[in-house]
Amino acid sequence: MEITISGGLPRIPHKKHWQFCVGSGHALLALRTDYTRQLQFIHDTLGIQRVRFHGIFCDDMRTCNDLSMQMNVPGAEAFTEYNFNNIGLAYDNVLEAGMKPLVELSFMPGKLALREEGRPLQGGFFYKPNIVPPKDYAAWRDYLQAFLRFLIHRYGIEEIRTWYFEVWNEPDLPYVFWNGSRDEYFRLYAETARAIKEIDGEIPVGGPATSGSKWIESFLAFCRKNSVPVDFITTHQYAGDPLGGVEDQGDEEGQAGGFDSWQERMRKAEETLRAVKEKTFLAGYRAVTPDKSETTDIPDDLFRKNAARVRAQAGDLPVFYTEWNENAIFSAYTNDTRKVAAYDVKMALAVSDHVTGSSIWCFSDIFEELHPFPQEFHGGFGMLTQNGIPKPVYHAMKLLSDAPDTRIDLGADALDGEIGAAAFEGPGETHVILFRQKMKQLALPPEEAVIHLACPQKPESVTVRRIDETHGNPLKLWEEMGSPDALNRAEAEALKERSAVQAEAWPFAWENGVLTLRAALSVNDVYPGL
Repeated sequence: MEITISGGLPRIPHKKHWQFCVGSGHALLALRTDYTRQLQFIHDTLGIQRVRFHGIFCDDMRTCNDLSMQMNVPGAEAFTEYNFNNIGLAYDNVLEAGMKPLVELSFMPGKLALREEGRPLQGGFFYKPNIVPPKDYAAWRDYLQAFLRFLIHRYGIEEIRTWYFEVWNEPDLPYVFWNGSRDEYFRLYAETARAIKEIDGEIPVGGPATSGSKWIESFLAFCRKNSVPVDFITTHQYAGDPLGGVEDQGDEEGQAGGFDSWQERMRKAEETLRAVKEKTFLAGYRAVTPDKSETTDIPDDLFRKNAARVRAQAGDLPVFYTEWNENAIFSAYTNDTRKVAAYDVKMALAVSDHVTGSSIWCFSDIFEELHPFPQEFHGGFGMLTQNGIPKPVYHAMKLLSDAPDTRIDLGADALDGEIGAAAFEGPGETHVILFRQKMKQLALPPEEAVIHLACPQKPESVTVRRIDETHGNPLKLWEEMGSPDALNRAEAEALKERSAVQAEAWPFAWENGVLTLRAALSVNDVYPGL
């Protein structure tokens, strides 16, 4: 592949939408010191401004209590309290890290939750969220407004108006995040949005926070018909999304699957586990939840196409992709590899005209949605491991974030092929990013990319920062250590140092005002900073 970067190409803003927010594990983890340290590191080095997590209303945050929880005495349940102190401590930690919360209003406190025969109360996650509607909407409004008054008293109304309040998480996924219909979610949204606006009309509220870019059209139609306030649109998109799809794909409620399909999945899981020889938790989990981006031919442009569609559906409203990444499969081996780095760089550039802000899922493997694995590299979603070791995706986003604010428009073709490129310029410097992105991490021969860059004067030097098999690859180094379950502090620091991405001199040719660079890229290599 040959790329020519001339002085006459258009210059456009480099829209760093991924600096809007980042995802993380559920709320209780924000009380940990290691979580807070890593969050501040992400803010300080990547410039990310907000963090989003699930479960601020989960029972482990103890926000809605009654005396029967302590004393099993008839009538004790009538003695109640709201206690938002743990939420305040979590948000204090976020603010002290230099960030703001993107408030995901989830999940339902047990005392308020609808308990109905045939409707499971909890989702199948480690922290057991209650994923049902409220049993009494008047009680839900009272609770929610008490929460808002708590926030306003603690932080001030001007601060709270700068936060975003998102109603729930992925209500299109039954038995995962929402055991209700689409219409029931729409009612939850309406009741919640109106309750917020009764407290203060300038507090931003939005949704529907769906997976796979779904429900946007029907959600907005519902809000218009019923005069429900909505200030922004949120949705999610993964390339390796296990459920995928867009609006109105699936059953008539727009949801993917139901109880029968869930039961069938469990039967298949039982059959799969019988054949697994290695009886570790991680081996069993990976067998039951295989990495579909490695086993299925998944298109690499789903995010770009769906983001354009959502942008059109949303009209003038801001569009926030509050979760996105290469893979929605937790524990996938490739989550720790440079495959995620190549995909995230490509998509961050490809969707920049369609999104107002976005949030990579997620910043750290300090994460307990499905299981707190002991292995340092277990296929977690994080840009950092549990001990804060940067993965290839962190290095890629760091260098993309460091690129100057002016982007040289290389045209759509520069991002369409297997080998892609982007270029940026600032005072006295030009940054070029090369990547070879494939949805499967295949062992293919290297492919050469040649860059011709208009450069009136011969440069003194050219440097490159490589993310490949031997650069920025802590997984490889950990495996050479024997893949230990636990690392001590010295081992973790040594891995950080040995896998750091450093600038190195790169050979170049210069003749008649043209700088020529060559790079041989293996699959999913990223060469930022040429």
